[in-house]
Amino acid sequence: MDLITERPRILIVDDEPANLKVMREVLSKHYRLSFAKSGDAALALVEKEPPKLILLDIMMPDMNGFEVCQRLKSNPTTTHIPIIFVTALSDESDEFKGFELGAVDYITKPISPAIVRARVKTHLSLIQAEQLKLAHVDLVHRLGRAAEYKDTDTGEHIVRMSKYSKILALAYGMHEEHAELLKQAAPMHDIGKIGIPDAILLKPGKLTASEFDYMKEHAQIGAQILENSSSPLLQLAHLLAIEHHEKWDGSGYPNGLQGKNISIEGRIVAIADVFDALTSKRPYKEPWPIEDALKFLQEQAGVHFDPELVHLFTAQIDAIMDIYSTYQN
Repeated sequence: MDLITERPRILIVDDEPANLKVMREVLSKHYRLSFAKSGDAALALVEKEPPKLILLDIMMPDMNGFEVCQRLKSNPTTTHIPIIFVTALSDESDEFKGFELGAVDYITKPISPAIVRARVKTHLSLIQAEQLKLAHVDLVHRLGRAAEYKDTDTGEHIVRMSKYSKILALAYGMHEEHAELLKQAAPMHDIGKIGIPDAILLKPGKLTASEFDYMKEHAQIGAQILENSSSPLLQLAHLLAIEHHEKWDGSGYPNGLQGKNISIEGRIVAIADVFDALTSKRPYKEPWPIEDALKFLQEQAGVHFDPELVHLFTAQIDAIMDIYSTYQN
């Protein structure tokens, strides 16, 4: 493998050859570099091979750096590329405009080589961290699908119920960031099903008492799979795995938790999970009509479910139905 080609590629845009030469001396040891002397040339290079990062001069003829940035940020295929402005403009309003257009940083000329290297390294590290986060979330969803494929035709159940969970969390007043984390963790709630024999999981008729006892073990199996992680995402997934079958009146499993001793996340996912299970086709039943599923939730308010959350879920039915209609098997 050619290790040079594995280095991140940076596009440097400046109409002054002397400035390009300086940047080459500062960065070429650690990065692959591409150079453009105009805005049009920069856009053409980005289209040909999108770089990991762009160092962009502002004061250029024909098309200035602000215009280049605006063009890149308005294009869905390039909007994710971080842009650092490198410019002699030092007015605060120019810096503000750069950030307003979507730039991630602003370096003034004459440059300090150490500062340039540090800023570039920092922003490339942030890109890598974001990519790792996305891969982490993607893996969680795929593992959730692996469990779901055991007893449904597709993994659409986990997509719907996770989106239902976020809608309900936001209606409850949960912060957007935590509601999003809940949506990301929810697909793992049934991961323990991979430890349940197909003869039980796929049985078309009613389970016997002993079979149901075996089925209930999926909550603890899932918790064991997910326990002792340092990741906030997997910590929440562990909580959902162990709590999503607990009931408001204490009759649930595996720990017989009652009322608000069940986490708010567990109470939210319990409603989202049951609603989607009722309205989906399963090996042992046909899908229920939406009205019947909502009626069941209301009947079980204060028994199976948190009454306040049932009310909030019902109040969000238009948003719920948009998801239901969009993500069908």
